[in-house]
Amino acid sequence: MRYFIPWGRPTHVEEYYLPRMIANVQGSQKVPIGDAVISTPDTCIGAETCEELFTPNSPHNHMGLNGVEVFTNSSGSHHSLRKLDTRISLIQEATRKNGGIYLYSNQQGCDGDRLYYDGCAMIIINGEIVAQGSQFSLNDIEVVTAVVDIEEVRAYRYAPSRGLQSLTAPTYQRIETTFSLSTGDGDFDPKVIPSERQTLRVHTPEEEIALGPACWLWDYLRRSKSAGFLVPLSGGIDSCSTATLVFSMCRIVMDALDDGNTQVKADVQRIAGAYGPNGWLPKTPQELCGRILHTVYMGMAKQSSKETRSRAERLAKDIGAYHTDMNIDDVFHAESNLLTQATGFSPKFKVHGGTPAENLALQNIQARTRMVTAYYFAQMLPTVRNRPSGGSLLVLGSGNVDECLRGYLTKYDCSSADINPIGSISKTDLKRFIHWAQSSFQLPILEEFLDATPTAELEPITADYVQSDEADMGMTYAELSVFGRLRKEHKLGPYGMFQRLLHDWRDQYTPREVADKVKRFHHFYAINRHKMTTMTPAYHAEGYSPDDNRFDLRPFLYPAFFESWSFKQIDRTVERLEQKKE
Repeated sequence: MRYFIPWGRPTHVEEYYLPRMIANVQGSQKVPIGDAVISTPDTCIGAETCEELFTPNSPHNHMGLNGVEVFTNSSGSHHSLRKLDTRISLIQEATRKNGGIYLYSNQQGCDGDRLYYDGCAMIIINGEIVAQGSQFSLNDIEVVTAVVDIEEVRAYRYAPSRGLQSLTAPTYQRIETTFSLSTGDGDFDPKVIPSERQTLRVHTPEEEIALGPACWLWDYLRRSKSAGFLVPLSGGIDSCSTATLVFSMCRIVMDALDDGNTQVKADVQRIAGAYGPNGWLPKTPQELCGRILHTVYMGMAKQSSKETRSRAERLAKDIGAYHTDMNIDDVFHAESNLLTQATGFSPKFKVHGGTPAENLALQNIQARTRMVTAYYFAQMLPTVRNRPSGGSLLVLGSGNVDECLRGYLTKYDCSSADINPIGSISKTDLKRFIHWAQSSFQLPILEEFLDATPTAELEPITADYVQSDEADMGMTYAELSVFGRLRKEHKLGPYGMFQRLLHDWRDQYTPREVADKVKRFHHFYAINRHKMTTMTPAYHAEGYSPDDNRFDLRPFLYPAFFESWSFKQIDRTVERLEQKKE
């Protein structure tokens, strides 16, 4: 509505007067404009848009009853995990019920936003696929063709009940043309053979994660004219996933080079070839990764474990990244001492007797120091490596969708970056991806990341204490995914979510435990909404992503839920259930 006014007049057509300079070229003063179909001597063609395919009363229904045999859909459908099944089933159902030939084209690639358009152009006749393009690739243009028999559509549509409905269907004006889609001579040509039916090719969610964000990263890198990426590698599974996605990107680039993609070749030589002689091309994904990906482990002497430092270093080595290992103790102590110098007060960590406020403040200094350090290294590492063209690196974030939803992150910490390839992917799906990549990418080191306890490593490690993410949050990552989907996709508030989970979690938790978890989630979701306004733009992969600003336009300041009707209703229900049980 900002730029266009919807037509809003089904089957209406009017005459549009052309500007004189166009009329001189066109050869006519007026052209028809509106909701019409195109009639050729051999068939009839109609068009619907991407969004219309997903609506209950799609135009293909009335057009099909009006004699349209070929439907076109020039789509702009973005990738979300597990979405392709829905999209294809809608197209198949459209032609299974109506009969007809469906020509579905879709954008492919990054459009400069959070979205990646995942292609998969196809041709379907009477519900069966006869041609399908790639879902993820680095091709700028991809053409999909098929030979179809229009008589199959006419035979498929023969039914008295269909004919009866066509009598009451809206009538479309037909724009008559002289061109034909078939040979038109009426002679049988044995060399023209209809394309064979084929099975739909659909990637698993793990493959979608490996391919979608990786293609998005490459498009963003080449179009931004940056020198490469920098990942603050912590030794945990989130930053590990981000680095592995860059390695996946390098694998896809190598496949494109092997296929002779000239555009990819030029981009590789411009971005990574500046480190070497003109005409340089990588021989392995690791070699390309060594030119493009830079990883930095920013540890603390008392907070960082030998295990996370070792995992980060060995992962970087296995994927070929340029790795830097260092400690940030000096910066941390310099910053924390500022308060002591100004006020005389020395804050302490919780394990040393400090208050929760002191403990959190000291953790945040480390987290924010890592953000500043990451950007400093991103600007200077190309110079350190004697890159002739200079340029800086794009800093990649590695906060997952569940942590964003819960607000379990420091504002302006190392989750603040230029772009984030995993910011809309759940922890559960990330673990599945890493498990898949371990064998598919031949990276045995990834098994260690799966076995490690998720930890921010912002508090000192003692003999009887190691910081744990899930213990800090008071809920598991799997539970966070459930909360996220119920909140966004199922449109449930606190009380509705509680009612739903009473059934779903009946074998795991008591009603009071369910109530405590639901209230805890909504409390932290509400008080941390402000963090979403500063989150790094993330690849859109999950429907419940709080970073999806196209739809989630709610305020970022929520009132406290403690005195809300929903929380009181939850408490009353719990008391009633407990009394009933007694």
